[in-house]
Amino acid sequence: MPEAASASFSARAESSLAVSWPMRVRDPRLGLVERWLRYAVPGILAVFLACLVGLAALHIQGQRAEILAGAKAEVEGFARLAARAIAPAGRRASDLRVLMPESERHPGRRLLLVRPDARIAAAHPPLPADATTLAQVLGDSEPLSGLGERAGAMALDLPGGESVLAAIHSLPNGAGQVAVLQPIEPLMRGWSARARDQIVLVAAAILVIVGVGLAYGLQSRQAARADRAREQIRGRLDAARRRGACGLWDWDIARGRIYWSDSMYALLGYQRQHEYLSFGAVNALVHPDDGDLYSLARGLAAAQTCVDHAFRMRGADGAYVWLRARAEVMPDATDGGRHLVGIATDITEQRALEETNAASDMRLRDAVEAISEAFVLWDTGNRLVLCNSKFRHLHALSPEDAQSGRSYTDVMGRGVLPQVRRESPEAGLALPGMAARTFEAELTDGRWLQISERRTKDGGYVSVGTDITSLKRHQEQLQASERELIETVKDLKRSRRTLELQTQQLADLAERYLDQKAAAEAASQAKSEFLANMSHELRTPLNAIIGFADVMENAVLGPLGTPRYTEYCRDIRESGSHLLSMIDDILNMARLEARRVRLNPRAIPAETAVTSALGLVEAAAREKGITLGLDVQPGIDLLADPSAMQQILANLVQNAVKFTPAGGRVAVRVRRAGASTHLFVEDSGIGIPRADLARLGRPFTQVEAQMTRSHKGSGLGLAITRSMVELHGGSLRIRSEETVGTVVLVRLPAPTPEQKDRSAPARATASRPGARRPVAA
Repeated sequence: MPEAASASFSARAESSLAVSWPMRVRDPRLGLVERWLRYAVPGILAVFLACLVGLAALHIQGQRAEILAGAKAEVEGFARLAARAIAPAGRRASDLRVLMPESERHPGRRLLLVRPDARIAAAHPPLPADATTLAQVLGDSEPLSGLGERAGAMALDLPGGESVLAAIHSLPNGAGQVAVLQPIEPLMRGWSARARDQIVLVAAAILVIVGVGLAYGLQSRQAARADRAREQIRGRLDAARRRGACGLWDWDIARGRIYWSDSMYALLGYQRQHEYLSFGAVNALVHPDDGDLYSLARGLAAAQTCVDHAFRMRGADGAYVWLRARAEVMPDATDGGRHLVGIATDITEQRALEETNAASDMRLRDAVEAISEAFVLWDTGNRLVLCNSKFRHLHALSPEDAQSGRSYTDVMGRGVLPQVRRESPEAGLALPGMAARTFEAELTDGRWLQISERRTKDGGYVSVGTDITSLKRHQEQLQASERELIETVKDLKRSRRTLELQTQQLADLAERYLDQKAAAEAASQAKSEFLANMSHELRTPLNAIIGFADVMENAVLGPLGTPRYTEYCRDIRESGSHLLSMIDDILNMARLEARRVRLNPRAIPAETAVTSALGLVEAAAREKGITLGLDVQPGIDLLADPSAMQQILANLVQNAVKFTPAGGRVAVRVRRAGASTHLFVEDSGIGIPRADLARLGRPFTQVEAQMTRSHKGSGLGLAITRSMVELHGGSLRIRSEETVGTVVLVRLPAPTPEQKDRSAPARATASRPGARRPVAA
């Protein structure tokens, strides 16, 4: 079983060595981590650089804020101390120098003594002459004048654009205020130098990290390109091996492990479980009749360096695959071992072809042996390739004498040439590009041989000797028959002249027949036209007779006097009506024969048409106690002219009711039959004799039987019905049996869906109350 084989192979593969192939990643998770790191490391470096820059900026900004905070505290404390020192002594501007001696610790600091009216009383260092008030020094929008010491030390921008730290402290008893101004720029000189050094260090670190990142990126790209190139090359090699139906082997002889390429797995239908296979697992797949790997290993141990071996291996589906392994022993420079490296090619089709060729060759030899002719084939060197027993018998050769590979002179020297009495001239011609000859030879024993010699395409030579003794005898008989045939032909020529004279006479008779037929057709046409005209002339007086008889019968103008007159009037009316119906039938028949009837066929519901026809005979059927039956499959339409279809059905059901005795049954069935519609009219009447069925449907023809003696009629109804059915492209058939009944089959073409769609508006109009049916012309 394929599943069992695959499972056992997988179980054996589990015991193989778990050593990674150098060109492949052992664990796919490591490959995933490697691909993730290729994109993660540059991102981590970028985040690190951002954090480094951010931390350096925060550190530099913190140093500046720390310097400003210390300066603010010092300025505020100095203002408080100066106010305390000035208050008891009442110092002036010359004394401010004592309170703020020259010092590098606070370069550019200025001390101001402000009067209660906000004018500057003293300043050290001195102010310009135009700066007389605190608002002129600090600016109009400064908040220190109003807040005083509650504002503490504040950073202000003076009107000249200089940034300073300013603090004000009030003197006791409202004597004024003391203001201290400390420029910020001198305080930041040391901070700027330290910030510049830190920026240089961060920039150097950034350059180093960016360089490392770029180098890593370039190396990653090169590694990725190398991996892609390696995978492409490997894929192309695998595709080439799969296309060539071969697989790669690498047998580590010392360790007893074997590596297979993916194409080798695909060749046998297995799935890769491990990188290497054990020696025993592979040896178990080899067919036992083709040797094993142990004998191959012993041969390799005996200094054998090359292997060319054909064997079978079991595939995943359980079937064996023929392989031809070509390999060579290669030394391993890393560990000093030996590897058997090579390829295994699928030769299953080649082996099957060899077996097929062998079987074909055997069948060819059997076929050559089975033919009745002497057959021999020589190759280009005039050596025997093949012959049959008939050839050996003809030349008295034994099977040992006619062995394949012997020369022509050797074979023919061992045999005996047949004695030839005579040879006929060559009957064959040379074929284009090939020497060919066919001749006949009569042997001394009376046999005839036809010898055909041909050159084969490869320069060989084939000869076939056919025994044509029976053909020669037949040929002699044919020659005798030919002489007799010549005499017979002469007699036939004499008979032919006689037949030509008779043919001329028949042609004259046919011409006279056509003339007489044309005259008869003209007389028939004149008769039809005469009947049509006479029918029209007779209808007018008959209508008057019927009308006046009806008036007299109903005593419209008064009583007639004698009751018998009423009965006579009824007889006159009925006879006139019967005569009028006969005239109508004659007129219809004449119109049909004169081809003056035009039909307008369309799709009409079969159930509606049959129900209307049955309604015409319902009263007559009720009087005779006849049961009327209707069997119409729903959805069936008839392709017919409505008026003509009404007349066809009326004639058929009236005849059925007329010739059905009391208590009988009349039924109408409609069925769909492929591209036609079948309409059956059945009755249980008196039936028709089988001999008279062929005459039914002819104009003015009535069956002389019991029905014609008890029923009157013109004999035109069935003829009119048949003609109208044939005008519709249908046919009418009658089956009947005396005392059993009659079945009339009317076959009409079925309407197509397009004809149904075109007839839908007319059917909708006809179904409305008061709609009139169209009448055929």
